Amino acid sequence: MKSNIIDECYRKSIELVIKNSTEYGLMASSTGSRAIKRNYTSVFARDAAISSLGMVISGNRKLIKTAEKSFISLADFQAGNGQIPNLVKPEINKSDFWYLGCLDATLWWLIGIKFFDKYAKPEKLLGKRLSKNIAGAINWLEAQEHPKLYLLVQNEASDWADIMPRSGFVLYSNCLWYWVKKLYGLNNVKDTRQSANYLFYPWQKVPEQFYKKVYRAKKLISLIKSSEKKEDYFLSFVNYSFWGEDVDIFANSLAILSGLAGAKKAGKVLKNLLKLRRKKMLPMSVLFKPIAENSKLWRKYMLSHKQNYPYQYHNGGIWPFASAFWAMALARAGKKNEAEDELKAIAMANSKNNWQFNEWLSPKTGQPMGMSGQSWNAGMFILAYEFLRGKVRI
Repeated sequence: MKSNIIDECYRKSIELVIKNSTEYGLMASSTGSRAIKRNYTSVFARDAAISSLGMVISGNRKLIKTAEKSFISLADFQAGNGQIPNLVKPEINKSDFWYLGCLDATLWWLIGIKFFDKYAKPEKLLGKRLSKNIAGAINWLEAQEHPKLYLLVQNEASDWADIMPRSGFVLYSNCLWYWVKKLYGLNNVKDTRQSANYLFYPWQKVPEQFYKKVYRAKKLISLIKSSEKKEDYFLSFVNYSFWGEDVDIFANSLAILSGLAGAKKAGKVLKNLLKLRRKKMLPMSVLFKPIAENSKLWRKYMLSHKQNYPYQYHNGGIWPFASAFWAMALARAGKKNEAEDELKAIAMANSKNNWQFNEWLSPKTGQPMGMSGQSWNAGMFILAYEFLRGKVRI
């Protein structure tokens, strides 16, 4: 990779996560009156864990220590049932678990710890120190799993896209669940992968043997097949008699990176998404088909802070941290040139307004929006940079 802006973004990313480090771990964003009011100066489980992937691989001792503090602070406020909180404020002894829960907080916390133990040497192994917390977290997740399909079930607005109506079996969460199962050697890994592929990619031939084992899956899959034309991407979610048609690129990237999508299917998905993409000078958005206000999936809560209109925020905005997962998915599939182009586009997005590292950007205009100084933009850029160099594998 020979690009001045890419290398500069790497340096600026290191600087930002150092700046956002505290004695309790990593803040979601740089401090400021607006950030404090909106809780962005808290240690968020998903933000800190995702950021830690790049922080640890950087080899920077300060960042490794901050990542360690984040995991420990979150563990200190773990619920009695094993759930990891959405955010913590250790300085005032406060934790929060969101309105309907935060399924992916626990998932990312577990993934981050395994990554830490693999790459943060010679630090002490977190997995050993937090073994009881890990057991509790896994136990809680297993309680959210469907006993026949081996997929996690969740309510609306209960993952990173917390003002989106995905519910039931959600692709994003179950990509992470499959990843966790592989990392921790949990039971029924193959069953989780099989169910995810048949349910989220229902246009393929499903063997009768699967239906005999999980006969209720037949109705779910048949309803989709009778209503939707074949598409080469995974559905964003599947619920009873309705499903997500919003083309979740972030989740499809995770399906490829986690190995949930096999190589052949990953190739088809990438080819189709690259074909659907329009503005190649901007980073990849989180989804292609936003939920319109006249859609049956539209919810009043999507108007929260006037953010989630079509092509905004979770509903089709560009999130540079998520675009970094897309860049890695491209690289994993052997599309190195496209991956490097994506990394450059992300660097340019982060550089706007004198390296403001904004939360999200408009996919139509490229205008930076949301909170500035976003830690996971920086952490994920570091990871994607090193991933494309071959320094790290997922």
